[in-house]
Amino acid sequence: MDTAIELGLDTFGDVTVRPDGTLTSQAQVIRDVIDEAVLADELGVDFIGLGEHHRDDFAISTPETVLAAIAARTTTIRLGSAVTVMSSDDPVRVFQRFATLDAISSGRAEVILGRGSFTESFPLFGYDLQNYELLFEEKVGLFAQLLREEPITWEGHTRAPLAQQRVYPTTESGHLKTWIGVGGSPESVARAARFGFPLMIAIIGGEPARFRPLVDLYHRALDALERPRLPIGVHSPGYVSDSDEGAGEELWPHMKVMRDRIGAERGWGPITRAEYHQSLGPNGSWYVGSPETVARKIAATMTMLDLDRFDLKYSAGHLPHDLMMRSIELYGTKVLPMVRDLLA
Repeated sequence: MDTAIELGLDTFGDVTVRPDGTLTSQAQVIRDVIDEAVLADELGVDFIGLGEHHRDDFAISTPETVLAAIAARTTTIRLGSAVTVMSSDDPVRVFQRFATLDAISSGRAEVILGRGSFTESFPLFGYDLQNYELLFEEKVGLFAQLLREEPITWEGHTRAPLAQQRVYPTTESGHLKTWIGVGGSPESVARAARFGFPLMIAIIGGEPARFRPLVDLYHRALDALERPRLPIGVHSPGYVSDSDEGAGEELWPHMKVMRDRIGAERGWGPITRAEYHQSLGPNGSWYVGSPETVARKIAATMTMLDLDRFDLKYSAGHLPHDLMMRSIELYGTKVLPMVRDLLA
Protein backbone atom coordinates (compact mmCIF):
# COMPACT_ATOMS: atom_id res chain seq x y z
CA MET A 1 0.00 0.00 0.00
CA ASP A 2 1.33 3.42 -1.04
CA THR A 3 1.45 5.69 2.01
CA ALA A 4 0.45 8.69 -0.17
CA ILE A 5 -3.22 7.85 0.28
CA GLU A 6 -6.12 10.28 0.17
CA LEU A 7 -8.97 10.29 2.66
CA GLY A 8 -12.04 12.30 1.78
CA LEU A 9 -15.68 12.97 2.52
CA ASP A 10 -18.79 12.96 0.32
CA THR A 11 -22.31 14.27 0.76
CA PHE A 12 -25.41 14.59 -1.38
CA GLY A 13 -26.75 17.44 0.73
CA ASP A 14 -29.33 15.15 2.31
CA VAL A 15 -32.20 17.20 3.75
CA THR A 16 -31.74 17.11 7.52
CA VAL A 17 -34.08 17.35 10.49
CA ARG A 18 -34.17 20.19 13.03
CA PRO A 19 -34.28 19.63 16.81
CA ASP A 20 -38.06 20.20 16.75
CA GLY A 21 -38.50 17.37 14.22
CA THR A 22 -39.25 19.54 11.20
CA LEU A 23 -37.24 19.32 8.00
CA THR A 24 -34.50 21.85 7.31
CA SER A 25 -35.01 23.97 4.19
CA GLN A 26 -32.94 23.02 1.17
CA ALA A 27 -31.39 26.50 1.23
CA GLN A 28 -30.18 26.00 4.81
CA VAL A 29 -28.90 22.51 3.99
CA ILE A 30 -26.70 24.03 1.26
CA ARG A 31 -25.34 26.60 3.71
CA ASP A 32 -24.71 23.82 6.24
CA VAL A 33 -22.81 21.78 3.63
CA ILE A 34 -20.51 24.74 3.05
CA ASP A 35 -19.80 24.91 6.79
CA GLU A 36 -19.18 21.16 6.88
CA ALA A 37 -16.63 21.47 4.07
CA VAL A 38 -14.90 24.37 5.80
CA LEU A 39 -14.52 22.25 8.94
CA ALA A 40 -13.15 19.36 6.87
CA ASP A 41 -10.56 21.70 5.32
CA GLU A 42 -9.49 22.98 8.75
CA LEU A 43 -8.99 19.38 9.91
CA GLY A 44 -6.83 18.35 6.95
CA VAL A 45 -9.32 16.14 5.08
CA ASP A 46 -8.01 15.63 1.54
CA PHE A 47 -11.21 15.87 -0.52
CA ILE A 48 -14.85 16.89 -0.36
CA GLY A 49 -17.26 15.52 -2.97
CA LEU A 50 -20.81 16.74 -3.58
CA GLY A 51 -23.34 14.58 -5.39
CA GLU A 52 -25.80 15.80 -8.03
CA HIS A 53 -29.50 15.00 -7.55
CA HIS A 54 -32.82 16.43 -8.68
CA ARG A 55 -35.29 15.37 -5.98
CA ASP A 56 -36.70 16.72 -2.74
CA ASP A 57 -34.63 14.63 -0.30
CA PHE A 58 -31.29 16.01 -1.59
CA ALA A 59 -30.55 19.75 -1.77
CA ILE A 60 -27.63 19.83 -4.21
CA SER A 61 -28.42 19.88 -7.93
CA THR A 62 -25.35 21.86 -9.09
CA PRO A 63 -22.33 20.63 -7.12
CA GLU A 64 -19.86 22.98 -8.80
CA THR A 65 -21.86 26.04 -7.66
CA VAL A 66 -21.68 24.97 -4.03
CA LEU A 67 -18.04 23.93 -4.48
CA ALA A 68 -17.22 27.43 -5.72
CA ALA A 69 -18.58 28.86 -2.47
CA ILE A 70 -16.53 26.29 -0.55
CA ALA A 71 -13.43 27.21 -2.57
CA ALA A 72 -13.69 30.81 -1.40
CA ARG A 73 -13.59 29.73 2.25
CA THR A 74 -10.97 26.95 2.14
CA THR A 75 -7.30 26.61 1.31
CA THR A 76 -6.16 23.03 0.73
CA ILE A 77 -9.05 20.57 0.47
CA ARG A 78 -9.65 19.23 -3.05
CA LEU A 79 -13.11 19.90 -4.46
CA GLY A 80 -15.13 17.60 -6.68
CA SER A 81 -18.42 16.00 -7.61
CA ALA A 82 -19.75 12.69 -6.36
CA VAL A 83 -20.93 12.29 -9.10
CA THR A 84 -21.71 14.57 -12.05
CA VAL A 85 -24.45 12.85 -14.06
CA MET A 86 -22.79 13.19 -17.46
CA SER A 87 -25.54 11.36 -19.37
CA SER A 88 -28.00 14.22 -18.87
CA ASP A 89 -25.54 17.10 -19.06
CA ASP A 90 -23.48 18.71 -21.79
CA PRO A 91 -19.77 17.81 -21.74
CA VAL A 92 -18.70 21.25 -22.92
CA ARG A 93 -20.60 22.98 -20.12
CA VAL A 94 -19.35 20.48 -17.54
CA PHE A 95 -15.77 21.18 -18.58
CA GLN A 96 -16.34 24.94 -18.48
CA ARG A 97 -17.92 24.83 -15.04
CA PHE A 98 -15.19 22.71 -13.51
CA ALA A 99 -12.41 24.65 -15.24
CA THR A 100 -13.95 27.77 -13.67
CA LEU A 101 -14.01 26.03 -10.28
CA ASP A 102 -10.38 25.08 -10.83
CA ALA A 103 -9.52 28.75 -11.35
CA ILE A 104 -11.44 29.89 -8.27
CA SER A 105 -9.79 27.22 -6.11
CA SER A 106 -6.26 27.65 -7.53
CA GLY A 107 -6.13 24.18 -9.04
CA ARG A 108 -8.08 22.13 -6.49
CA ALA A 109 -10.98 21.01 -8.72
CA GLU A 110 -11.70 17.51 -9.96
CA VAL A 111 -14.76 15.85 -11.43
CA ILE A 112 -16.17 12.35 -11.05
CA LEU A 113 -18.33 11.42 -14.03
CA GLY A 114 -21.07 8.87 -13.58
CA ARG A 115 -24.41 7.66 -14.86
CA GLY A 116 -25.97 8.21 -11.44
CA SER A 117 -28.19 5.84 -9.48
CA PHE A 118 -31.29 8.03 -9.95
CA THR A 119 -32.98 8.93 -13.22
CA GLU A 120 -34.85 12.17 -12.43
CA SER A 121 -32.43 14.25 -14.49
CA PHE A 122 -33.36 12.50 -17.76
CA PRO A 123 -36.95 13.77 -18.12
CA LEU A 124 -35.98 17.05 -16.45
CA PHE A 125 -33.47 17.86 -19.19
CA GLY A 126 -35.28 16.14 -22.04
CA TYR A 127 -33.29 12.91 -22.46
CA ASP A 128 -34.71 9.51 -23.31
CA LEU A 129 -33.79 6.72 -20.89
CA GLN A 130 -33.75 4.33 -23.84
CA ASN A 131 -30.49 6.07 -24.83
CA TYR A 132 -28.96 5.54 -21.38
CA GLU A 133 -25.81 3.74 -22.60
CA LEU A 134 -25.29 5.78 -25.76
CA LEU A 135 -25.58 9.08 -23.89
CA PHE A 136 -22.91 8.17 -21.38
CA GLU A 137 -20.53 6.55 -23.87
CA GLU A 138 -20.59 9.47 -26.31
CA LYS A 139 -20.47 12.20 -23.71
CA VAL A 140 -17.59 10.66 -21.78
CA GLY A 141 -15.72 10.26 -25.06
CA LEU A 142 -16.25 13.93 -25.89
CA PHE A 143 -15.21 14.98 -22.39
CA ALA A 144 -11.98 12.98 -22.74
CA GLN A 145 -11.17 15.04 -25.84
CA LEU A 146 -12.06 18.30 -24.12
CA LEU A 147 -9.52 17.53 -21.40
CA ARG A 148 -6.73 17.98 -23.97
CA GLU A 149 -7.63 21.70 -24.03
CA GLU A 150 -6.99 21.91 -27.78
CA PRO A 151 -9.23 22.80 -30.74
CA ILE A 152 -11.75 19.98 -30.95
CA THR A 153 -13.60 18.38 -33.83
CA TRP A 154 -16.31 15.91 -32.82
CA GLU A 155 -19.48 14.40 -34.21
CA GLY A 156 -22.01 12.04 -32.62
CA HIS A 157 -25.69 11.41 -32.02
CA THR A 158 -26.28 13.10 -28.67
CA ARG A 159 -25.40 16.76 -29.31
CA ALA A 160 -24.44 19.16 -32.10
CA PRO A 161 -21.07 18.53 -33.80
CA LEU A 162 -17.97 20.61 -33.14
CA ALA A 163 -15.49 21.77 -35.79
CA GLN A 164 -12.09 23.03 -34.61
CA GLN A 165 -13.83 24.59 -31.63
CA ARG A 166 -11.92 26.05 -28.69
CA VAL A 167 -13.48 25.75 -25.23
CA TYR A 168 -12.80 28.26 -22.46
CA PRO A 169 -11.64 28.78 -19.82
CA THR A 170 -8.62 26.54 -19.95
CA THR A 171 -6.98 25.40 -16.73
CA GLU A 172 -3.70 26.87 -15.50
CA SER A 173 -2.13 23.43 -15.20
CA GLY A 174 -3.52 22.12 -18.48
CA HIS A 175 -5.05 19.20 -16.60
CA LEU A 176 -8.43 18.74 -14.91
CA LYS A 177 -8.38 15.56 -12.84
CA THR A 178 -11.28 13.38 -13.92
CA TRP A 179 -12.52 10.07 -12.52
CA ILE A 180 -15.17 7.62 -13.68
CA GLY A 181 -17.59 6.57 -10.93
CA VAL A 182 -18.96 3.02 -11.18
CA GLY A 183 -21.41 0.99 -9.16
CA GLY A 184 -20.29 -2.51 -10.06
CA SER A 185 -20.63 -2.86 -13.83
CA PRO A 186 -17.64 -4.55 -15.54
CA GLU A 187 -18.46 -2.58 -18.70
CA SER A 188 -18.10 0.69 -16.79
CA VAL A 189 -14.78 -0.42 -15.36
CA ALA A 190 -13.49 -1.30 -18.82
CA ARG A 191 -14.70 2.08 -20.11
CA ALA A 192 -12.72 3.93 -17.44
CA ALA A 193 -9.57 2.10 -18.48
CA ARG A 194 -10.25 2.71 -22.18
CA PHE A 195 -10.54 6.46 -21.68
CA GLY A 196 -7.63 6.55 -19.24
CA PHE A 197 -9.57 7.78 -16.20
CA PRO A 198 -8.98 6.86 -12.54
CA LEU A 199 -11.70 4.62 -11.09
CA MET A 200 -14.05 5.48 -8.21
CA ILE A 201 -16.15 2.54 -6.99
CA ALA A 202 -19.36 3.22 -5.06
CA ILE A 203 -19.79 0.44 -2.50
CA ILE A 204 -23.10 0.97 -0.73
CA GLY A 205 -24.15 -2.63 -0.14
CA GLY A 206 -22.61 -6.06 0.29
CA GLU A 207 -19.08 -7.03 1.22
CA PRO A 208 -16.29 -4.77 -0.05
CA ALA A 209 -14.24 -7.90 -0.82
CA ARG A 210 -16.59 -8.83 -3.64
CA PHE A 211 -15.40 -5.77 -5.56
CA ARG A 212 -11.84 -7.09 -5.82
CA PRO A 213 -12.57 -8.66 -9.25
CA LEU A 214 -13.45 -5.20 -10.57
CA VAL A 215 -10.11 -3.86 -9.35
CA ASP A 216 -8.32 -6.76 -11.05
CA LEU A 217 -10.32 -6.19 -14.24
CA TYR A 218 -9.34 -2.52 -14.24
CA HIS A 219 -5.67 -3.40 -13.86
CA ARG A 220 -5.86 -5.99 -16.65
CA ALA A 221 -7.64 -3.53 -18.95
CA LEU A 222 -5.00 -0.86 -18.33
CA ASP A 223 -2.24 -3.38 -18.97
CA ALA A 224 -3.85 -4.54 -22.22
CA LEU A 225 -4.04 -0.92 -23.39
CA GLU A 226 -0.43 -0.36 -22.26
CA ARG A 227 -1.54 2.40 -19.93
CA PRO A 228 0.16 3.12 -16.60
CA ARG A 229 -1.58 2.22 -13.34
CA LEU A 230 -4.11 4.85 -12.34
CA PRO A 231 -5.65 5.70 -8.95
CA ILE A 232 -8.55 3.67 -7.58
CA GLY A 233 -10.90 4.97 -4.90
CA VAL A 234 -13.98 3.81 -3.01
CA HIS A 235 -17.01 5.81 -1.88
CA SER A 236 -18.97 4.24 0.99
CA PRO A 237 -21.42 5.49 3.62
CA GLY A 238 -20.48 5.90 7.26
CA TYR A 239 -20.76 7.79 10.50
CA VAL A 240 -18.32 8.37 13.37
CA SER A 241 -19.29 8.89 17.01
CA ASP A 242 -17.70 8.29 20.40
CA SER A 243 -18.63 4.60 20.63
CA ASP A 244 -19.76 1.78 18.36
CA GLU A 245 -23.11 1.42 20.10
CA GLY A 246 -23.73 5.16 20.19
CA ALA A 247 -22.89 5.60 16.51
CA GLY A 248 -25.20 2.79 15.48
CA GLU A 249 -28.12 4.09 17.52
CA GLU A 250 -27.66 7.72 16.47
CA LEU A 251 -27.57 6.84 12.77
CA TRP A 252 -30.28 4.16 12.65
CA PRO A 253 -33.51 6.24 12.51
CA HIS A 254 -32.11 8.64 9.92
CA MET A 255 -30.55 5.95 7.76
CA LYS A 256 -33.78 3.95 7.87
CA VAL A 257 -35.86 6.87 6.58
CA MET A 258 -33.54 7.25 3.57
CA ARG A 259 -33.18 3.52 2.88
CA ASP A 260 -36.91 2.78 3.14
CA ARG A 261 -37.92 5.69 0.92
CA ILE A 262 -35.48 4.73 -1.83
CA GLY A 263 -36.29 1.07 -1.30
CA ALA A 264 -40.00 1.70 -1.82
CA GLU A 265 -39.21 3.37 -5.14
CA ARG A 266 -37.16 0.37 -6.24
CA GLY A 267 -39.29 -2.47 -4.95
CA TRP A 268 -37.27 -3.32 -1.85
CA GLY A 269 -38.79 -4.13 1.51
CA PRO A 270 -38.10 -1.98 4.60
CA ILE A 271 -34.67 -2.49 6.13
CA THR A 272 -34.60 -4.51 9.34
CA ARG A 273 -32.41 -4.05 12.38
CA ALA A 274 -30.66 -7.32 11.56
CA GLU A 275 -29.80 -6.13 8.05
CA TYR A 276 -28.62 -2.82 9.43
CA HIS A 277 -26.29 -4.38 11.98
CA GLN A 278 -24.93 -6.75 9.34
CA SER A 279 -23.98 -3.75 7.20
CA LEU A 280 -22.10 -2.29 10.19
CA GLY A 281 -20.14 -5.47 10.82
CA PRO A 282 -16.55 -6.19 9.75
CA ASN A 283 -17.66 -7.35 6.29
CA GLY A 284 -20.41 -4.77 5.77
CA SER A 285 -20.38 -1.74 3.50
CA TRP A 286 -21.19 0.91 6.16
CA TYR A 287 -18.30 2.44 8.12
CA VAL A 288 -20.06 3.25 11.38
CA GLY A 289 -18.71 3.29 14.91
CA SER A 290 -16.01 4.74 17.12
CA PRO A 291 -12.98 6.36 15.48
CA GLU A 292 -10.91 3.21 16.03
CA THR A 293 -13.55 0.91 14.56
CA VAL A 294 -14.06 3.11 11.48
CA ALA A 295 -10.31 3.58 10.98
CA ARG A 296 -9.60 -0.15 11.14
CA LYS A 297 -12.40 -0.93 8.71
CA ILE A 298 -11.24 1.75 6.23
CA ALA A 299 -7.65 0.54 6.45
CA ALA A 300 -8.76 -3.06 5.89
CA THR A 301 -10.78 -2.08 2.80
CA MET A 302 -7.96 0.00 1.38
CA THR A 303 -5.53 -2.88 1.81
CA MET A 304 -7.94 -5.49 0.45
CA LEU A 305 -8.73 -3.48 -2.68
CA ASP A 306 -5.33 -1.77 -3.05
CA LEU A 307 -6.90 1.68 -2.96
CA ASP A 308 -5.41 5.14 -3.34
CA ARG A 309 -8.41 6.98 -1.90
CA PHE A 310 -11.35 6.37 0.40
CA ASP A 311 -14.27 8.81 0.59
CA LEU A 312 -16.74 8.47 3.47
CA LYS A 313 -20.29 9.51 2.55
CA TYR A 314 -21.00 11.16 5.90
CA SER A 315 -24.61 12.30 5.36
CA ALA A 316 -27.50 9.86 5.62
CA GLY A 317 -31.18 10.65 5.45
CA HIS A 318 -32.27 13.19 8.02
CA LEU A 319 -29.09 12.96 10.14
CA PRO A 320 -28.88 16.41 11.81
CA HIS A 321 -26.20 18.93 10.90
CA ASP A 322 -24.73 19.04 14.42
CA LEU A 323 -24.20 15.27 14.44
CA MET A 324 -22.53 15.44 11.03
CA MET A 325 -20.22 18.20 12.23
CA ARG A 326 -19.22 16.03 15.19
CA SER A 327 -18.68 13.06 12.85
CA ILE A 328 -16.47 15.18 10.57
CA GLU A 329 -14.48 16.38 13.60
CA LEU A 330 -13.82 12.81 14.73
CA TYR A 331 -13.02 11.73 11.17
CA GLY A 332 -10.46 14.49 10.73
CA THR A 333 -8.84 14.44 14.18
CA LYS A 334 -8.87 10.71 14.95
CA VAL A 335 -9.83 8.48 12.02
CA LEU A 336 -7.46 9.99 9.46
CA PRO A 337 -4.28 9.72 11.55
CA MET A 338 -5.23 6.19 12.66
CA VAL A 339 -5.76 5.03 9.07
CA ARG A 340 -2.44 6.51 7.98
CA ASP A 341 -0.66 4.84 10.89
CA LEU A 342 -2.27 1.48 10.09
CA LEU A 343 -1.23 1.72 6.43
CA ALA A 344 2.27 3.11 7.03
